[in-house]
Amino acid sequence: MAKRDKPDAPPPPFHNPFASLRDKLGPLPEAPPEPAAPAPAPAARPAPARAVVRLERKGRGGKEVTVVEKLELPAAELERWLTELKRSLGCGGAVEGSALVLQGDLRDRAAALLELRGVRKVTRS
Repeated sequence: MAKRDKPDAPPPPFHNPFASLRDKLGPLPEAPPEPAAPAPAPAARPAPARAVVRLERKGRGGKEVTVVEKLELPAAELERWLTELKRSLGCGGAVEGSALVLQGDLRDRAAALLELRGVRKVTRS
């Protein structure tokens, strides 16, 4: 039989190493349903109305630190804000009382980040 005489048949599929498994195990299970939309997050606490950003050297062995004060946030919120500021600024820091202390002279960058986070009035001193 010549090529011309063959009926038009689809070409054979490529080698499928899992074809024999389908015969043994049956069809694949259905995909799990998509998860429902996540529950709305609790209302985020509004950003503080005021912050004071200043440079301090006294009592720190001559090292410069940027102090962010007057945020009036609870302790847990202060820790969260400190972690996010440290990550954004690439510096170390700590919470001292009700103030955030960041290592280095970061007054301008810290003030800009605080404004982006929603603090209405940032005072630089």
